[in-house]
Amino acid sequence: MTDISPASAAPPHVVFLQGMPSPFYRQMAQHLKAAGWRVTRINLCTGDWLFWHGEDAVSYRGRRSQWPAFIQRFYDAHRVTHLVLLGENRRYHRQAVDLALQCGIQVVVNDFGYIRPDWITFERNGMSGGSLFPRDPQAIRALAAALPDVDWTPRYADSAFHMARGDLLHNLANLFMGWWYPFYRRSDRRPHTLIYTPASGLRLLTNRLRKAQTEQAVRALFQSQRPYYLFPLQLDFDFQIVAYSPFSGIAESIAHVVASFAQRAPKQAILVLKEHPWDPALKSWQRVLHHHARRWGVADRVQYLRGGHLDTLISHAQGVVTVNSTTGMRALHLGRPLVVLGEAIFDAPGLTHQEGLDSFWTAGKPPDAELVRAFLKAIAGTVQIRGVFFEPAGMHAAAYEAAQRLLHDRVGKLLFPIDAETWL
Repeated sequence: MTDISPASAAPPHVVFLQGMPSPFYRQMAQHLKAAGWRVTRINLCTGDWLFWHGEDAVSYRGRRSQWPAFIQRFYDAHRVTHLVLLGENRRYHRQAVDLALQCGIQVVVNDFGYIRPDWITFERNGMSGGSLFPRDPQAIRALAAALPDVDWTPRYADSAFHMARGDLLHNLANLFMGWWYPFYRRSDRRPHTLIYTPASGLRLLTNRLRKAQTEQAVRALFQSQRPYYLFPLQLDFDFQIVAYSPFSGIAESIAHVVASFAQRAPKQAILVLKEHPWDPALKSWQRVLHHHARRWGVADRVQYLRGGHLDTLISHAQGVVTVNSTTGMRALHLGRPLVVLGEAIFDAPGLTHQEGLDSFWTAGKPPDAELVRAFLKAIAGTVQIRGVFFEPAGMHAAAYEAAQRLLHDRVGKLLFPIDAETWL
């Protein structure tokens, strides 16, 4: 276990826990250090060490059961003022966040952006269901009115190659050098690397080989002119499902949606499930779909797609069902009726159907276009940063802006004369 020595009185002290497998956190820390702040990275595993070791980095090699006591002592001894991490619900992160909040430490959570393709989420305390962003339409409009207009033209394209390489390096380092951190247990819920990586690669390959067949299925769907509802699936191990949904997993969400569709949707309508592009297919959601469809007598009214252009599918749909995927953001942007089954930052009156799934099939209405514009403007100006995690130019820009927001205490805050205390 790392030795903890008392810290001197001092400037703000930022602790970084696990982040994306990229230099993003190190670059952000360099800007903070240049401004006189203290920074510390706590590495939990070999993969963490790979992306940040040496100066300002310490290692925790204790058992997970001892982690809360360790991080509490670290906060106290080193006068930590800020905690920065990737997602608040990873196993080590959840305990670190809860203790930090009790100590009055400012918690900053980041991940891929709510807005795509070149935005990063950067907000206080939590994301999605844990976000402090307002769900009240009047508050959303007030935030938007206080903010400058946004240039939505994409500036950066993230690097899929660097993303895949970073992910592989992180996981393979843990696999082959795990003895260096002998008590580490994966902080996410993803399957073992030796299972997940080849399964994902195989699914991506077979989806590519089936692309023509999938496109034909989509064309046939459009040509049938039958109304359909789109249910884009999420990943079974995603914390959006694990922490911010009422479901035990994707299978339960499919069962729930099919049952409601069979009983409440118009008889001529079709339910279309679209597979997540990164799903490793360790479980056959297509089989789950057809099992429940047969049970409810709607086997001829469901369709499963392993691909297809998402915006086109959304644009032609009668409505979109989501647990809490950021796909919902695209549905709002494209003006399609949307219902949320879990907790999501965009689940607000005027944006989404608020009366539940059963009534959505016949009573779902398009979102208020003016409120959608206000919502997108408000989140872009408060809890989003322009940039990406893996492509160098976009990463440099995001790291600089993230540091500036910490330096000037602008994480989720607005420097405008409006009352935002209800959500700060």
